[in-house]
Amino acid sequence: MNDIPGAHAFDAAIAAAFSGAATAQDPGNAIGHVRQIAGGQGELLLDRAALAGLRAHRDPVLAMAGQVGGQVKVRVGTTWLIATTRALRLADDRAEAVVAEVDFLGEGDEERLTGRLQRFRRGVTSYPVPGARVFAVDGQELREIYAASGRAAIEIGTVHPSRDVRASLYVDAMLGKHFALLGSTGTGKSTAAALILHRICTLAPQGHVVMIDPHGEYGAAFGEAGALFDVSNLQMPYWLMNFEEHCEVFVTSEGATRQVDADILAKCLLAAKAKSRAGQEIAKLTVDAPIPYLLSDLMQILQLEMGKMDRAGDTSPYLRLKNKIDEVRADPRYGFMFSGLLVGDTMAAFVQRIFRLPGDGRPISIIDVSGVPSEITAVVVAVLARMVFDFAIWSRGEPQRPILLVCEEAHRYVPADPAVRGSVARILGRIAKEGRKYGVALGLVTQRPSDLSEGVLSQCGTIIAMRLNNDRDQAFVRAAMPEGARGFLDALPALRNREAIICGEGVAIPIRVAFDTLEEGRRPASDDPVFSALWRESGGEEAMIARTVQRWRAQGR
Repeated sequence: MNDIPGAHAFDAAIAAAFSGAATAQDPGNAIGHVRQIAGGQGELLLDRAALAGLRAHRDPVLAMAGQVGGQVKVRVGTTWLIATTRALRLADDRAEAVVAEVDFLGEGDEERLTGRLQRFRRGVTSYPVPGARVFAVDGQELREIYAASGRAAIEIGTVHPSRDVRASLYVDAMLGKHFALLGSTGTGKSTAAALILHRICTLAPQGHVVMIDPHGEYGAAFGEAGALFDVSNLQMPYWLMNFEEHCEVFVTSEGATRQVDADILAKCLLAAKAKSRAGQEIAKLTVDAPIPYLLSDLMQILQLEMGKMDRAGDTSPYLRLKNKIDEVRADPRYGFMFSGLLVGDTMAAFVQRIFRLPGDGRPISIIDVSGVPSEITAVVVAVLARMVFDFAIWSRGEPQRPILLVCEEAHRYVPADPAVRGSVARILGRIAKEGRKYGVALGLVTQRPSDLSEGVLSQCGTIIAMRLNNDRDQAFVRAAMPEGARGFLDALPALRNREAIICGEGVAIPIRVAFDTLEEGRRPASDDPVFSALWRESGGEEAMIARTVQRWRAQGR
Protein backbone atom coordinates (compact mmCIF):
# COMPACT_ATOMS: atom_id res chain seq x y z
CA MET A 1 0.00 0.00 0.00
CA ASN A 2 1.14 3.58 -0.72
CA ASP A 3 2.11 6.07 1.98
CA ILE A 4 -0.07 9.08 2.78
CA PRO A 5 1.54 11.95 0.84
CA GLY A 6 2.98 14.99 2.61
CA ALA A 7 5.60 14.88 5.34
CA HIS A 8 4.07 17.80 7.26
CA ALA A 9 0.66 16.16 7.32
CA PHE A 10 2.31 12.94 8.48
CA ASP A 11 4.16 14.69 11.33
CA ALA A 12 1.01 16.50 12.40
CA ALA A 13 -0.98 13.28 12.47
CA ILE A 14 1.69 11.56 14.57
CA ALA A 15 1.84 14.45 17.01
CA ALA A 16 -1.92 14.49 17.39
CA ALA A 17 -2.06 10.73 17.81
CA PHE A 18 0.38 10.61 20.73
CA SER A 19 -0.68 13.69 22.70
CA GLY A 20 -3.40 14.35 25.25
CA ALA A 21 -4.67 12.66 28.37
CA ALA A 22 -7.55 10.24 28.65
CA THR A 23 -11.06 11.71 28.73
CA ALA A 24 -14.56 10.32 28.33
CA GLN A 25 -14.19 11.09 24.63
CA ASP A 26 -10.56 9.96 24.39
CA PRO A 27 -10.16 6.79 26.51
CA GLY A 28 -6.40 6.73 26.79
CA ASN A 29 -3.39 7.77 24.75
CA ALA A 30 -3.46 6.74 21.12
CA ILE A 31 -0.84 4.30 19.88
CA GLY A 32 -0.99 5.33 16.24
CA HIS A 33 -3.24 6.34 13.38
CA VAL A 34 -4.86 4.91 10.27
CA ARG A 35 -2.57 5.11 7.27
CA GLN A 36 -4.74 3.62 4.53
CA ILE A 37 -8.06 1.79 4.09
CA ALA A 38 -8.86 -0.76 1.38
CA GLY A 39 -12.18 -2.55 1.88
CA GLY A 40 -12.19 -4.56 5.07
CA GLN A 41 -8.42 -4.22 5.46
CA GLY A 42 -6.19 -1.33 6.40
CA GLU A 43 -2.72 -0.14 7.29
CA LEU A 44 -1.99 1.50 10.62
CA LEU A 45 1.09 3.48 11.61
CA LEU A 46 1.95 2.61 15.22
CA ASP A 47 4.46 4.32 17.49
CA ARG A 48 7.18 1.93 18.70
CA ALA A 49 7.61 3.78 22.00
CA ALA A 50 3.87 3.57 22.72
CA LEU A 51 3.90 -0.15 21.96
CA ALA A 52 6.90 -0.68 24.22
CA GLY A 53 5.02 1.05 27.02
CA LEU A 54 2.02 -1.22 26.51
CA ARG A 55 4.13 -4.38 26.73
CA ALA A 56 4.99 -3.52 30.30
CA HIS A 57 1.32 -3.19 31.27
CA ARG A 58 -0.15 -5.60 33.80
CA ASP A 59 -3.22 -6.16 31.61
CA PRO A 60 -2.02 -8.90 29.18
CA VAL A 61 -4.65 -7.82 26.63
CA LEU A 62 -3.29 -4.27 26.53
CA ALA A 63 0.22 -5.69 26.37
CA MET A 64 -0.77 -7.68 23.27
CA ALA A 65 -2.07 -4.65 21.34
CA GLY A 66 0.08 -3.96 18.32
CA GLN A 67 1.35 -7.54 18.13
CA VAL A 68 0.27 -10.05 15.51
CA GLY A 69 -3.09 -11.45 16.60
CA GLY A 70 -3.76 -8.53 18.96
CA GLN A 71 -6.81 -6.26 18.81
CA VAL A 72 -6.93 -2.49 18.38
CA LYS A 73 -9.84 -0.06 18.00
CA VAL A 74 -10.59 3.00 15.90
CA ARG A 75 -13.42 5.45 16.51
CA VAL A 76 -15.86 6.35 13.73
CA GLY A 77 -18.39 8.83 15.12
CA THR A 78 -19.85 7.23 18.24
CA THR A 79 -18.81 3.72 17.16
CA TRP A 80 -15.64 1.77 17.89
CA LEU A 81 -14.30 -0.45 15.11
CA ILE A 82 -12.33 -3.51 16.20
CA ALA A 83 -9.43 -4.75 14.08
CA THR A 84 -7.03 -7.68 14.39
CA THR A 85 -3.37 -7.26 13.48
CA ARG A 86 -2.33 -9.58 10.66
CA ALA A 87 1.26 -8.48 9.95
CA LEU A 88 3.86 -5.97 11.17
CA ARG A 89 6.86 -4.31 9.55
CA LEU A 90 9.08 -1.28 10.16
CA ALA A 91 8.00 1.89 8.41
CA ASP A 92 10.38 2.77 5.58
CA ASP A 93 10.34 6.51 6.26
CA ARG A 94 10.36 6.69 10.09
CA ALA A 95 12.47 4.43 12.32
CA GLU A 96 10.24 5.07 15.35
CA ALA A 97 7.09 3.82 13.59
CA VAL A 98 5.71 0.37 12.76
CA VAL A 99 3.27 -0.41 9.95
CA ALA A 100 0.50 -2.83 10.96
CA GLU A 101 -1.72 -4.58 8.43
CA VAL A 102 -5.12 -5.21 10.01
CA ASP A 103 -8.50 -6.80 9.27
CA PHE A 104 -11.59 -4.95 10.50
CA LEU A 105 -13.90 -7.49 12.13
CA GLY A 106 -16.77 -5.70 13.86
CA GLU A 107 -17.98 -2.70 15.78
CA GLY A 108 -19.54 -1.65 19.06
CA ASP A 109 -21.12 1.42 20.58
CA GLU A 110 -19.09 3.90 22.62
CA GLU A 111 -20.16 4.15 26.24
CA ARG A 112 -20.75 7.82 27.03
CA LEU A 113 -19.23 8.00 30.50
CA THR A 114 -16.07 5.95 30.03
CA GLY A 115 -15.62 5.96 26.27
CA ARG A 116 -15.27 2.16 26.31
CA LEU A 117 -16.69 -0.22 23.75
CA GLN A 118 -20.04 -1.87 24.46
CA ARG A 119 -22.58 -4.05 22.59
CA PHE A 120 -20.11 -5.52 20.11
CA ARG A 121 -21.47 -6.94 16.83
CA ARG A 122 -19.85 -8.54 13.81
CA GLY A 123 -19.58 -6.53 10.59
CA VAL A 124 -18.64 -2.92 9.86
CA THR A 125 -21.09 -0.14 8.95
CA SER A 126 -18.63 2.68 8.22
CA TYR A 127 -14.86 2.60 7.85
CA PRO A 128 -12.46 5.24 9.27
CA VAL A 129 -10.59 7.77 7.15
CA PRO A 130 -6.78 7.97 6.99
CA GLY A 131 -5.49 9.88 9.98
CA ALA A 132 -8.05 8.49 12.46
CA ARG A 133 -6.41 7.62 15.75
CA VAL A 134 -5.83 4.04 16.90
CA PHE A 135 -6.17 2.82 20.49
CA ALA A 136 -5.42 -0.39 22.36
CA VAL A 137 -8.21 -2.74 23.46
CA ASP A 138 -8.14 -3.64 27.17
CA GLY A 139 -9.28 -6.76 29.01
CA GLN A 140 -12.68 -5.37 29.96
CA GLU A 141 -13.45 -4.50 26.35
CA LEU A 142 -12.23 -7.93 25.21
CA ARG A 143 -14.74 -9.51 27.61
CA GLU A 144 -17.44 -7.39 25.98
CA ILE A 145 -16.35 -8.54 22.51
CA TYR A 146 -16.49 -12.22 23.46
CA ALA A 147 -19.55 -12.02 25.71
CA ALA A 148 -22.30 -14.46 24.74
CA SER A 149 -24.85 -11.60 24.93
CA GLY A 150 -27.76 -13.82 25.88
CA ARG A 151 -27.12 -16.40 23.16
CA ALA A 152 -26.94 -20.11 23.99
CA ALA A 153 -23.21 -20.73 24.40
CA ILE A 154 -20.69 -23.07 25.98
CA GLU A 155 -17.46 -21.88 27.62
CA ILE A 156 -14.45 -23.87 26.45
CA GLY A 157 -11.39 -21.96 27.68
CA THR A 158 -9.71 -18.57 27.88
CA VAL A 159 -8.92 -16.08 25.13
CA HIS A 160 -5.21 -15.71 24.44
CA PRO A 161 -3.34 -13.81 25.90
CA SER A 162 -5.74 -13.05 28.75
CA ARG A 163 -5.97 -15.09 31.92
CA ASP A 164 -9.66 -14.56 32.67
CA VAL A 165 -11.50 -13.58 29.47
CA ARG A 166 -13.67 -16.62 28.75
CA ALA A 167 -13.97 -18.03 25.24
CA SER A 168 -17.43 -19.19 24.24
CA LEU A 169 -18.89 -21.07 21.29
CA TYR A 170 -22.37 -20.10 20.13
CA VAL A 171 -24.03 -23.51 20.04
CA ASP A 172 -26.90 -22.78 17.64
CA ALA A 173 -24.67 -21.03 15.10
CA MET A 174 -21.91 -23.65 15.37
CA LEU A 175 -24.22 -26.65 14.99
CA GLY A 176 -26.59 -25.02 12.52
CA LYS A 177 -23.81 -24.61 9.98
CA HIS A 178 -21.57 -27.56 10.98
CA PHE A 179 -18.06 -27.44 12.45
CA ALA A 180 -14.63 -28.99 11.91
CA LEU A 181 -11.95 -29.67 14.56
CA LEU A 182 -8.51 -30.00 12.99
CA GLY A 183 -5.14 -30.71 14.59
CA SER A 184 -2.06 -32.90 14.32
CA THR A 185 -1.78 -36.05 16.42
CA GLY A 186 -0.68 -35.27 19.96
CA THR A 187 -2.03 -31.70 20.12
CA GLY A 188 -4.98 -32.59 22.38
CA LYS A 189 -7.52 -32.87 19.56
CA SER A 190 -9.47 -35.79 21.05
CA THR A 191 -9.57 -34.13 24.47
CA ALA A 192 -10.77 -30.89 22.87
CA ALA A 193 -13.53 -32.81 21.05
CA ALA A 194 -14.55 -34.49 24.32
CA LEU A 195 -14.55 -31.12 26.12
CA ILE A 196 -16.82 -29.52 23.51
CA LEU A 197 -19.21 -32.48 23.52
CA HIS A 198 -19.30 -32.60 27.33
CA ARG A 199 -20.20 -28.90 27.46
CA ILE A 200 -22.92 -29.40 24.83
CA CYS A 201 -24.35 -32.35 26.77
CA THR A 202 -24.36 -30.29 29.98
CA LEU A 203 -26.15 -27.43 28.21
CA ALA A 204 -28.67 -29.80 26.57
CA PRO A 205 -29.16 -32.96 28.68
CA GLN A 206 -32.07 -33.97 26.43
CA GLY A 207 -30.03 -33.53 23.24
CA HIS A 208 -29.29 -36.07 20.52
CA VAL A 209 -25.63 -36.63 19.62
CA VAL A 210 -24.16 -39.57 17.66
CA MET A 211 -20.38 -39.92 17.83
CA ILE A 212 -18.54 -42.26 15.43
CA ASP A 213 -15.48 -43.49 17.36
CA PRO A 214 -13.04 -45.46 15.17
CA HIS A 215 -10.48 -46.21 17.91
CA GLY A 216 -12.60 -46.91 20.99
CA GLU A 217 -11.25 -43.77 22.72
CA TYR A 218 -14.40 -41.94 23.76
CA GLY A 219 -16.14 -44.65 25.77
CA ALA A 220 -13.93 -43.79 28.75
CA ALA A 221 -14.90 -40.12 28.45
CA PHE A 222 -18.68 -40.58 28.32
CA GLY A 223 -19.30 -43.59 30.52
CA GLU A 224 -21.94 -41.81 32.61
CA ALA A 225 -23.01 -39.08 30.20
CA GLY A 226 -23.72 -41.32 27.22
CA ALA A 227 -24.72 -44.71 25.86
CA LEU A 228 -21.88 -46.85 24.53
CA PHE A 229 -22.33 -49.19 21.55
CA ASP A 230 -19.83 -51.60 20.00
CA VAL A 231 -20.00 -54.92 18.18
CA SER A 232 -21.25 -56.61 21.37
CA ASN A 233 -24.47 -54.57 21.66
CA LEU A 234 -24.90 -52.46 18.51
CA GLN A 235 -27.30 -54.99 16.91
CA MET A 236 -27.62 -53.13 13.61
CA PRO A 237 -29.84 -55.15 11.24
CA TYR A 238 -28.40 -55.79 7.77
CA TRP A 239 -31.73 -54.94 6.12
CA LEU A 240 -31.29 -51.28 7.13
CA MET A 241 -28.74 -51.01 4.30
CA ASN A 242 -29.94 -49.39 1.08
CA PHE A 243 -29.12 -50.93 -2.29
CA GLU A 244 -25.79 -49.10 -2.72
CA GLU A 245 -24.62 -50.33 0.68
CA HIS A 246 -25.77 -53.88 -0.12
CA CYS A 247 -23.58 -53.72 -3.22
CA GLU A 248 -20.56 -52.60 -1.21
CA VAL A 249 -20.89 -55.68 1.01
CA PHE A 250 -22.08 -58.38 -1.40
CA VAL A 251 -20.75 -57.41 -4.84
CA THR A 252 -17.06 -58.28 -5.21
CA SER A 253 -16.48 -57.92 -8.95
CA GLU A 254 -15.18 -54.84 -10.81
CA GLY A 255 -15.82 -53.04 -14.10
CA ALA A 256 -18.66 -54.12 -16.39
CA THR A 257 -19.06 -57.40 -14.48
CA ARG A 258 -19.88 -55.44 -11.33
CA GLN A 259 -22.90 -53.84 -12.98
CA VAL A 260 -24.18 -57.26 -14.06
CA ASP A 261 -23.86 -58.58 -10.49
CA ALA A 262 -25.54 -55.45 -9.09
CA ASP A 263 -28.51 -55.79 -11.44
CA ILE A 264 -29.02 -59.40 -10.37
CA LEU A 265 -28.74 -58.44 -6.68
CA ALA A 266 -31.30 -55.65 -7.14
CA LYS A 267 -33.85 -57.98 -8.70
CA CYS A 268 -33.41 -60.70 -6.08
CA LEU A 269 -33.28 -58.27 -3.16
CA LEU A 270 -36.54 -56.63 -4.20
CA ALA A 271 -38.19 -60.06 -4.45
CA ALA A 272 -36.91 -61.04 -0.95
CA LYS A 273 -38.30 -57.81 0.56
CA ALA A 274 -41.62 -58.27 -1.23
CA LYS A 275 -41.88 -61.76 0.31
CA SER A 276 -41.76 -60.39 3.89
CA ARG A 277 -44.88 -59.31 5.80
CA ALA A 278 -43.74 -55.67 6.00
CA GLY A 279 -42.98 -55.64 2.29
CA GLN A 280 -46.44 -56.95 1.42
CA GLU A 281 -48.02 -53.98 3.21
CA ILE A 282 -46.32 -51.43 0.90
CA ALA A 283 -47.94 -50.76 -2.47
CA LYS A 284 -44.85 -49.42 -4.27
CA LEU A 285 -41.89 -51.21 -2.76
CA THR A 286 -38.37 -50.05 -3.71
CA VAL A 287 -35.04 -51.80 -3.36
CA ASP A 288 -33.84 -49.02 -0.97
CA ALA A 289 -36.72 -49.36 1.50
CA PRO A 290 -35.59 -50.56 4.98
CA ILE A 291 -37.78 -53.67 5.00
CA PRO A 292 -36.87 -56.74 7.10
CA TYR A 293 -36.11 -59.77 4.93
CA LEU A 294 -34.46 -63.15 5.44
CA LEU A 295 -31.03 -63.82 4.00
CA SER A 296 -32.22 -67.38 3.46
CA ASP A 297 -35.04 -66.00 1.26
CA LEU A 298 -32.48 -63.99 -0.72
CA MET A 299 -30.35 -67.11 -1.19
CA GLN A 300 -33.38 -69.15 -2.32
CA ILE A 301 -34.35 -66.51 -4.88
CA LEU A 302 -30.77 -66.38 -6.17
CA GLN A 303 -30.81 -70.18 -6.48
CA LEU A 304 -34.09 -70.12 -8.43
CA GLU A 305 -32.83 -67.40 -10.78
CA MET A 306 -29.60 -69.32 -11.29
CA GLY A 307 -31.61 -72.45 -12.14
CA LYS A 308 -33.26 -70.54 -14.96
CA MET A 309 -29.80 -69.76 -16.35
CA ASP A 310 -28.39 -73.33 -16.29
CA ARG A 311 -28.82 -73.84 -20.01
CA ALA A 312 -29.49 -70.30 -21.23
CA GLY A 313 -26.48 -68.35 -19.94
CA ASP A 314 -23.66 -67.68 -17.51
CA THR A 315 -24.33 -68.59 -13.86
CA SER A 316 -21.09 -67.12 -12.47
CA PRO A 317 -22.66 -63.82 -11.25
CA TYR A 318 -25.14 -65.80 -9.14
CA LEU A 319 -22.38 -67.98 -7.74
CA ARG A 320 -20.29 -64.95 -6.80
CA LEU A 321 -23.22 -63.39 -4.92
CA LYS A 322 -24.15 -66.67 -3.18
CA ASN A 323 -20.57 -67.33 -2.12
CA LYS A 324 -20.16 -63.83 -0.67
CA ILE A 325 -23.44 -63.96 1.23
CA ASP A 326 -22.52 -67.39 2.61
CA GLU A 327 -19.11 -66.03 3.65
CA VAL A 328 -20.64 -63.08 5.50
CA ARG A 329 -23.25 -65.21 7.24
CA ALA A 330 -20.61 -67.69 8.44
CA ASP A 331 -18.10 -65.09 9.69
CA PRO A 332 -18.64 -64.42 13.44
CA ARG A 333 -17.05 -60.96 13.06
CA TYR A 334 -20.14 -59.91 11.13
CA GLY A 335 -22.54 -61.21 13.79
CA PHE A 336 -23.38 -57.72 15.14
CA MET A 337 -25.05 -57.00 11.77
CA PHE A 338 -25.85 -60.29 9.99
CA SER A 339 -27.07 -62.42 12.87
CA GLY A 340 -30.23 -64.42 12.24
CA LEU A 341 -31.62 -62.84 15.44
CA LEU A 342 -31.80 -59.43 13.73
CA VAL A 343 -34.56 -60.32 11.27
CA GLY A 344 -37.44 -58.95 13.36
CA ASP A 345 -38.73 -55.45 12.69
CA THR A 346 -36.61 -53.62 15.29
CA MET A 347 -36.13 -50.42 13.29
CA ALA A 348 -38.08 -48.16 15.67
CA ALA A 349 -36.25 -49.54 18.71
CA PHE A 350 -32.88 -49.15 16.95
CA VAL A 351 -33.60 -45.51 16.08
CA GLN A 352 -34.72 -44.83 19.64
CA ARG A 353 -31.57 -46.37 21.15
CA ILE A 354 -29.00 -44.84 18.82
CA PHE A 355 -30.48 -41.35 18.48
CA ARG A 356 -31.24 -41.05 22.22
CA LEU A 357 -34.99 -40.49 21.84
CA PRO A 358 -35.51 -39.64 24.66
CA GLY A 359 -32.06 -38.82 25.98
CA ASP A 360 -32.84 -39.54 29.66
CA GLY A 361 -29.99 -37.26 30.69
CA ARG A 362 -27.50 -39.26 28.56
CA PRO A 363 -27.75 -37.40 25.26
CA ILE A 364 -24.76 -38.87 23.42
CA SER A 365 -24.32 -42.24 21.71
CA ILE A 366 -20.73 -43.38 21.29
CA ILE A 367 -20.54 -45.83 18.37
CA ASP A 368 -17.26 -47.72 18.79
CA VAL A 369 -16.49 -49.18 15.35
CA SER A 370 -12.96 -50.33 16.28
CA GLY A 371 -14.16 -53.94 16.47
CA VAL A 372 -15.99 -53.81 13.12
CA PRO A 373 -14.18 -55.68 10.29
CA SER A 374 -12.29 -53.12 8.24
CA GLU A 375 -13.98 -54.34 5.03
CA ILE A 376 -17.37 -53.03 6.17
CA THR A 377 -16.47 -50.21 8.56
CA ALA A 378 -17.30 -47.59 5.93
CA VAL A 379 -20.63 -49.30 5.23
CA VAL A 380 -21.56 -49.30 8.94
CA VAL A 381 -20.75 -45.59 9.19
CA ALA A 382 -22.69 -44.96 5.96
CA VAL A 383 -25.79 -46.71 7.35
CA LEU A 384 -25.64 -44.75 10.60
CA ALA A 385 -25.10 -41.39 8.84
CA ARG A 386 -27.83 -42.07 6.29
CA MET A 387 -30.28 -43.09 8.99
CA VAL A 388 -29.63 -39.80 10.79
CA PHE A 389 -30.37 -37.90 7.59
CA ASP A 390 -33.32 -40.04 6.47
CA PHE A 391 -34.91 -39.86 9.92
CA ALA A 392 -34.70 -36.07 9.77
CA ILE A 393 -36.31 -36.03 6.31
CA TRP A 394 -39.14 -38.48 7.01
CA SER A 395 -39.95 -36.93 10.42
CA ARG A 396 -40.79 -33.55 8.91
CA GLY A 397 -44.15 -32.41 10.22
CA GLU A 398 -43.40 -34.08 13.57
CA PRO A 399 -41.95 -32.29 16.63
CA GLN A 400 -38.41 -31.52 15.53
CA ARG A 401 -35.53 -33.40 17.17
CA PRO A 402 -32.23 -32.05 15.74
CA ILE A 403 -29.32 -34.53 15.74
CA LEU A 404 -25.58 -33.85 15.84
CA LEU A 405 -23.43 -36.42 14.00
CA VAL A 406 -19.72 -36.26 14.91
CA CYS A 407 -17.16 -38.21 12.85
CA GLU A 408 -13.69 -38.76 14.29
CA GLU A 409 -11.00 -39.54 11.66
CA ALA A 410 -13.31 -37.87 9.13
CA HIS A 411 -10.73 -38.06 6.31
CA ARG A 412 -11.28 -41.85 6.25
CA TYR A 413 -14.90 -41.42 5.27
CA VAL A 414 -14.82 -38.27 3.11
CA PRO A 415 -11.42 -38.47 1.39
CA ALA A 416 -10.09 -35.78 -0.92
CA ASP A 417 -9.61 -38.29 -3.76
CA PRO A 418 -12.95 -38.77 -5.58
CA ALA A 419 -11.78 -42.15 -6.92
CA VAL A 420 -11.88 -43.77 -3.45
CA ARG A 421 -15.13 -42.27 -2.17
CA GLY A 422 -17.98 -44.66 -1.42
CA SER A 423 -21.50 -44.44 -0.06
CA VAL A 424 -20.34 -42.95 3.24
CA ALA A 425 -18.67 -40.02 1.45
CA ARG A 426 -21.82 -39.35 -0.55
CA ILE A 427 -24.13 -39.28 2.46
CA LEU A 428 -21.77 -37.16 4.58
CA GLY A 429 -21.40 -34.79 1.63
CA ARG A 430 -25.17 -34.54 1.38
CA ILE A 431 -25.48 -33.87 5.12
CA ALA A 432 -22.84 -31.13 4.79
CA LYS A 433 -24.81 -29.46 1.98
CA GLU A 434 -28.40 -30.01 3.07
CA GLY A 435 -28.36 -31.15 6.70
CA ARG A 436 -29.15 -27.80 8.32
CA LYS A 437 -32.47 -27.62 6.40
CA TYR A 438 -33.62 -30.75 8.20
CA GLY A 439 -32.01 -30.27 11.61
CA VAL A 440 -28.91 -32.44 11.13
CA ALA A 441 -25.58 -30.98 12.29
CA LEU A 442 -22.21 -32.41 11.26
CA GLY A 443 -18.97 -32.29 13.24
CA LEU A 444 -15.77 -33.42 11.52
CA VAL A 445 -12.63 -34.26 13.53
CA THR A 446 -9.38 -35.05 11.72
CA GLN A 447 -5.60 -34.74 11.96
CA ARG A 448 -5.17 -34.62 8.16
CA PRO A 449 -7.36 -31.83 6.77
CA SER A 450 -5.56 -31.95 3.41
CA ASP A 451 -6.82 -35.56 3.00
CA LEU A 452 -10.40 -34.41 3.64
CA SER A 453 -12.78 -33.45 0.84
CA GLU A 454 -12.44 -29.72 0.25
CA GLY A 455 -16.12 -29.43 -0.66
CA VAL A 456 -17.24 -30.91 2.67
CA LEU A 457 -14.82 -28.81 4.74
CA SER A 458 -16.00 -25.66 2.94
CA GLN A 459 -19.52 -26.34 4.26
CA CYS A 460 -18.30 -26.15 7.88
CA GLY A 461 -19.23 -22.71 9.20
CA THR A 462 -16.94 -22.97 12.24
CA ILE A 463 -13.29 -24.05 11.99
CA ILE A 464 -11.40 -25.02 15.16
CA ALA A 465 -7.75 -25.37 14.12
CA MET A 466 -5.17 -26.71 16.56
CA ARG A 467 -1.45 -27.04 15.80
CA LEU A 468 -0.75 -28.37 12.31
CA ASN A 469 2.81 -29.44 11.52
CA ASN A 470 2.34 -30.41 7.88
CA ASP A 471 2.72 -27.65 5.25
CA ARG A 472 -0.06 -29.10 3.08
CA ASP A 473 -2.45 -29.17 6.03
CA GLN A 474 -1.61 -25.58 6.93
CA ALA A 475 -2.19 -24.40 3.35
CA PHE A 476 -5.47 -26.29 3.20
CA VAL A 477 -6.75 -24.67 6.41
CA ARG A 478 -5.64 -21.22 5.22
CA ALA A 479 -7.78 -21.67 2.13
CA ALA A 480 -10.77 -22.74 4.25
CA MET A 481 -10.57 -19.88 6.76
CA PRO A 482 -12.16 -16.46 6.14
CA GLU A 483 -10.07 -13.36 5.50
CA GLY A 484 -10.46 -12.04 9.03
CA ALA A 485 -8.67 -15.05 10.49
CA ARG A 486 -5.59 -14.85 8.27
CA GLY A 487 -3.64 -12.90 10.88
CA PHE A 488 -3.88 -15.85 13.26
CA LEU A 489 -2.86 -18.52 10.79
CA ASP A 490 0.88 -17.94 10.95
CA ALA A 491 0.61 -19.12 14.56
CA LEU A 492 -0.72 -22.56 13.55
CA PRO A 493 2.67 -24.35 13.68
CA ALA A 494 3.54 -22.61 16.97
CA LEU A 495 0.35 -23.28 18.96
CA ARG A 496 0.86 -25.10 22.21
CA ASN A 497 -0.98 -28.31 23.05
CA ARG A 498 -4.64 -27.65 23.91
CA GLU A 499 -4.62 -24.34 22.04
CA ALA A 500 -6.66 -23.55 18.94
CA ILE A 501 -7.59 -20.79 16.55
CA ILE A 502 -11.36 -20.61 16.11
CA CYS A 503 -13.19 -18.67 13.44
CA GLY A 504 -16.56 -18.65 11.76
CA GLU A 505 -20.17 -18.66 12.87
CA GLY A 506 -19.53 -20.12 16.32
CA VAL A 507 -17.53 -17.15 17.61
CA ALA A 508 -17.96 -13.37 17.59
CA ILE A 509 -14.61 -12.81 15.86
CA PRO A 510 -11.61 -15.11 15.20
CA ILE A 511 -9.87 -15.99 18.46
CA ARG A 512 -6.96 -17.94 19.83
CA VAL A 513 -8.14 -20.12 22.72
CA ALA A 514 -6.44 -22.12 25.46
CA PHE A 515 -8.86 -24.99 26.18
CA ASP A 516 -9.93 -25.73 29.74
CA THR A 517 -8.39 -28.75 31.44
CA LEU A 518 -10.79 -31.67 31.33
CA GLU A 519 -11.18 -33.84 34.41
CA GLU A 520 -9.27 -37.13 34.27
CA GLY A 521 -12.38 -39.32 34.21
CA ARG A 522 -13.91 -37.37 31.30
CA ARG A 523 -10.96 -37.59 28.91
CA PRO A 524 -10.73 -40.02 25.99
CA ALA A 525 -8.37 -42.96 26.32
CA SER A 526 -5.89 -41.50 23.86
CA ASP A 527 -2.81 -40.83 25.98
CA ASP A 528 0.51 -41.61 24.31
CA PRO A 529 2.60 -44.39 25.90
CA VAL A 530 5.48 -43.21 28.07
CA PHE A 531 8.28 -45.32 26.60
CA SER A 532 10.94 -44.30 29.11
CA ALA A 533 8.78 -45.49 32.00
CA LEU A 534 7.06 -48.52 30.45
CA TRP A 535 10.31 -50.00 29.16
CA ARG A 536 11.56 -50.25 32.74
CA GLU A 537 8.75 -52.67 33.62
CA SER A 538 8.96 -56.44 33.19
CA GLY A 539 7.27 -59.60 34.38
CA GLY A 540 4.03 -61.41 33.45
CA GLU A 541 4.78 -61.38 29.72
CA GLU A 542 3.77 -65.01 29.14
CA ALA A 543 0.28 -64.56 30.61
CA MET A 544 -0.15 -61.27 28.79
CA ILE A 545 0.83 -62.84 25.45
CA ALA A 546 -1.52 -65.81 26.04
CA ARG A 547 -4.48 -63.50 26.72
CA THR A 548 -3.60 -61.39 23.68
CA VAL A 549 -3.33 -64.40 21.37
CA GLN A 550 -6.70 -65.70 22.59
CA ARG A 551 -8.42 -62.39 21.82
CA TRP A 552 -6.52 -62.16 18.53
CA ARG A 553 -7.73 -65.55 17.35
CA ALA A 554 -11.28 -64.97 18.56
CA GLN A 555 -11.25 -61.54 16.85
CA GLY A 556 -12.82 -60.10 19.98
CA ARG A 557 -11.87 -57.35 22.40
